[in-house]
Amino acid sequence: MTETGDAEHVLQLADIAEPEIVKTTEVKIKMKAAGINPIDTKIRRNGGFFQQPLPMILGCDGAGEIIEIGDEVKDFKLGDDVWFCHGGLGKEQGNYAEFTVVDSRWLSLKPQNCSYTEAAALPLVLITAWGALFDKGNLQQGETVLIHAGAGGVGHVAIQLAKLKGATVITTVSSEEKIEFVRKIGADHIINYKQQDFVEEVNRITANKGADLVIDTVGGGVFKESIPATSFFGRLITLLDPGNISFAEARTRNLLIGFELMLTP
Repeated sequence: MTETGDAEHVLQLADIAEPEIVKTTEVKIKMKAAGINPIDTKIRRNGGFFQQPLPMILGCDGAGEIIEIGDEVKDFKLGDDVWFCHGGLGKEQGNYAEFTVVDSRWLSLKPQNCSYTEAAALPLVLITAWGALFDKGNLQQGETVLIHAGAGGVGHVAIQLAKLKGATVITTVSSEEKIEFVRKIGADHIINYKQQDFVEEVNRITANKGADLVIDTVGGGVFKESIPATSFFGRLITLLDPGNISFAEARTRNLLIGFELMLTP
């Protein structure tokens, strides 16, 4: 990435020096696939998170093979296939490259039933969905969860995780095509928010109880409108800044409000 702007103008093919291991806990990886996330496009348009000079290499998600290993790495060996979320924010090198170096703390062995491409598509959205549903949202079997933007990156993974947990899933989408998609991956109740009031629909589906857990992947007005769709003593987890809103109704409902930002570490 040579400057900020549109992909056609600012992403350039270039030869760079191969990264080298500098810490004993690091491994060098030959990249097989890199994931593309909305965060990549935002950085391309607006610049990196850190005051580092351009050019930079984008790409937070990746999968590949370990080809070199630091002396203190214990959980991995040469030839291991791994997947990870690391770099791409403007400080460490991202994954749109042939090689990268990653601290072994941020790696996991690639599942054998996933291709490199599938594995590289998952880490950021999977970790985010897991954190929102379980680490922050404490979703339990038999509960009802409302997942906004169920056809989106985080949303479509969250639907599948929630169904594996045994929850009833309500989700919002914006088109007939997306309705068919989320139905195929397990959504129990689907609301086209362009045609229906999602608050009214959630309360109708739950007999005016509201969802036990709401996952807001949109922020702003959607967060505010989600409060009356959340059950008393329920949980409302958001991935984005809700903006300057009144929390009076949330207090009345005694809600737990949580923020999930996968990139915090």
